[in-house]
Amino acid sequence: MAGTRQKLIDGALAAIRVHGIAGVSARTVAAAAGVNQALVFYHFGTVDDLLAEACRSATEARVAAYRERFAEVRSLRELLDLGRALHEQERVQGNVAVLAQLLAGAQTDPRLAESTAAALGLWTAEIEAVLRRLLRDSPAAPVADPAGLARAISAAFVGLELFEGVDAAGAHAALNALDRLAVLVEVLDDLGPLARRTLRAKLRPHT
Repeated sequence: MAGTRQKLIDGALAAIRVHGIAGVSARTVAAAAGVNQALVFYHFGTVDDLLAEACRSATEARVAAYRERFAEVRSLRELLDLGRALHEQERVQGNVAVLAQLLAGAQTDPRLAESTAAALGLWTAEIEAVLRRLLRDSPAAPVADPAGLARAISAAFVGLELFEGVDAAGAHAALNALDRLAVLVEVLDDLGPLARRTLRAKLRPHT
């Protein structure tokens, strides 16, 4: 039973890669999984519920595979370098395209929107944990928003899949802009004690 469920989950992801979210059905999923389409409804009830489970389980597996690498990041530039590497790996495997398709389908499907948001949240949580660790003692800490920044980074890397298709140079420029931001934070971190105190005082939120 567990094996059949996994076949259906894998089949759903394969169907998205081949047909796009609009072309996913019990028939296309079953064909990709090599099983009878009635098993979609037996195991998951609806195609939407299957897609929700596929989105959740696939993302959990991908995040778990990269967790140790996130823990090894020691600077914002390293985080961006890791982001580039992960984006390329996930793009080649078709996983970024799957997420982009799920996002497209989520615009009109509340059930899919919920599961896709939860999947993005798994990536965002990993990135936010790294940012909090890196920015904790930085002079930029008073104005840093690790939670918001983590979401911005996640959105940027997901959006690159669509952006690269129409403007590869623009996508490259966007990543370079993030690199320069990381360099700026490193410069702030290298300031002397007096300059750091002055900067912290100027950046401290006013009440």
